[in-house]
Amino acid sequence: MLVYNRKLKPIARRLRADMTDSEQILWSRLRKKQLQRAQFYRQKPIGTYIVDFYAPKAKLVVEVDGSQHLDLEHGQNDAERDAYLTSEGLLVLRFSNMQVLQELDAVVEAVFRALTERLDQIPPFPPLLKGG
Repeated sequence: MLVYNRKLKPIARRLRADMTDSEQILWSRLRKKQLQRAQFYRQKPIGTYIVDFYAPKAKLVVEVDGSQHLDLEHGQNDAERDAYLTSEGLLVLRFSNMQVLQELDAVVEAVFRALTERLDQIPPFPPLLKGG
């Protein structure tokens, strides 16, 4: 089970209320189990971070980055964040705001493919134990 810093909860609530246009557009395609019947959560605290979108069943994180992520400092922070999330067994997909706004179908297709791949790796039921 993933843990998180409880102090991040009010910040996550505020981020959910103040989503960017690109986050709102992508959320409209991820919510209500539209892709592979996978439940996504938005602005989800994980560890000491808040991720944009998280599908726990597939252990998939989707990040939508603004132009500030192109500078060196943000790039280093993103690399550290991705390394932490990966160490927790999560796959991180990153898209820019412009990709979401201009290539929404391609972004959704990439998320769909990642979901399909991740969900295919998870056995539907635990193996039965023999004996007793």
